[in-house]
Amino acid sequence: MTVQVLLVEDDRELRETLREALVVEGHRVLAAASLADARALSEHAGRGGADIDIVVLDLALPDGDGEAWLSECRRSRNTPTIVISAGADERRKIRLLDAGADDYLVKPFGIGELLARIRVALRHRGRALAPAVIRWRRGALLVDVAAHRVNRDGHEVHLTPTEFALLARLVRSAGQVVTHRRLLTDVWGADAVEQTQYLRLYMGQLRAKLEDEPAAPRTLLTEPGIGYRIVEGDETD
Repeated sequence: MTVQVLLVEDDRELRETLREALVVEGHRVLAAASLADARALSEHAGRGGADIDIVVLDLALPDGDGEAWLSECRRSRNTPTIVISAGADERRKIRLLDAGADDYLVKPFGIGELLARIRVALRHRGRALAPAVIRWRRGALLVDVAAHRVNRDGHEVHLTPTEFALLARLVRSAGQVVTHRRLLTDVWGADAVEQTQYLRLYMGQLRAKLEDEPAAPRTLLTEPGIGYRIVEGDETD
């Protein structure tokens, strides 16, 4: 099951790290750097865009406090919300949990823990969410999503963060076509939905690194006019 996450975090590096991890997990991500951005994305979803399934909310934002926005949201909707903050004050934690937060994570935290807490928050709302596929193998090619590693013929293959995010997104839907638009949105963000040249470039780079014959690929396949797919693996976990 794919869910849409609203990620509200002003630290650019952390925001990109979390966004990439959520995409690799198979989620769609709306990323906001401020309360104003979060409000705009939330309002768009409420006017007919895809529903927001869960919010990951930083508290210290450049244009206000996330705590106030949490209270504001709780008056109109019941979207599960996980607060992330550098502050570990117990009284504030209790206040936020009483105000409607489903969970509270103190920075720094592990990505795996955040993903697990997202699954728990959704499960409490009646939405069972299986952990992501973490290993995919076909012949001599192994993609270990959890370890962020790719191995071919016994040798580790170096991929850039974007190459890995694209490959991992295809692995999540192994055997199925993923549209150009879906790939662009999930890997590069909603602003890139028309930039199909990104896909051509990065698919070419992936094939050069992973295919025996990049010009005649047998693993990373093109579905003309639709998108791309990675063939089903011999082994998945």
